Amino acid sequence: MKVNGKVIVVTGAGSGMGRELALELSRRGAVIAGVDMRKESLDETTALVAKHGGKMAEFALDITDAAAVTALPAAVEKKLGKADGLVNNAGIIQPFVKINELDMADAERVMNVNFYGPLRLIKAFLPVLLTRPEGHILNVSSMGAYAPVPGQSVYGASKAAIKLLTEGLRSELLDTKVGVTVVFPGATATNIAANSGMTTMTADSADAGKFKQTPADVAARMMVDAIEKNIPRVTTGQDATMMDIMSRLNPVWAAGVIYKQMKSLLG
Repeated sequence: MKVNGKVIVVTGAGSGMGRELALELSRRGAVIAGVDMRKESLDETTALVAKHGGKMAEFALDITDAAAVTALPAAVEKKLGKADGLVNNAGIIQPFVKINELDMADAERVMNVNFYGPLRLIKAFLPVLLTRPEGHILNVSSMGAYAPVPGQSVYGASKAAIKLLTEGLRSELLDTKVGVTVVFPGATATNIAANSGMTTMTADSADAGKFKQTPADVAARMMVDAIEKNIPRVTTGQDATMMDIMSRLNPVWAAGVIYKQMKSLLG
């Protein structure tokens, strides 16, 4: 689906990957419905989109708020017209601790944002997308969906759930004009840790600086390319691509490699 002239909903549009997705989509002529919890962050993205000649309408809401999500398609239609695409980008990580030390409230929060939030949005927008001449849903998973990261086990589980949800959804929509893409980013230069409310050691910390990160704008271009070419599955970053291959060939060895790289973050 070419995005020029299309209305695309982007969650987490206030910063990081979501902001870069909004900018890349607008550069290609899409009209953006930017969704984020933080109104001030959305204001900044809107200004950047406008600076490049694009248009973005703001929708400040929590994607775990079922009522707000249910009302969102009508709100988008009122401001911009019916949605043609949905990008489920918003997500959070867990505190960088082992499962034995993870509070259940933190685990539930991760699942609510990373899995139930996108599921609610899909349920809300899919009836609209099915009425459009063509549509697309892109869900952002993670390398952690297939390559276990110690200290991020519940985060990985939430992203593995997104992986299978997306793959199943794509199968269900094969006979429709709605395309579906799942994306597996590797380490990406975003502020996900701060947005997750992390106060403990995180992947954004000084110790993590030794890990090569993919610029968010590069990853965003790959994602929008996937929408326009209807590519079902994308990995962004050499780490995600390599571990995708290695976790298939030798999953135990691959897990060991990741453990050696990440164990310093666990203290």
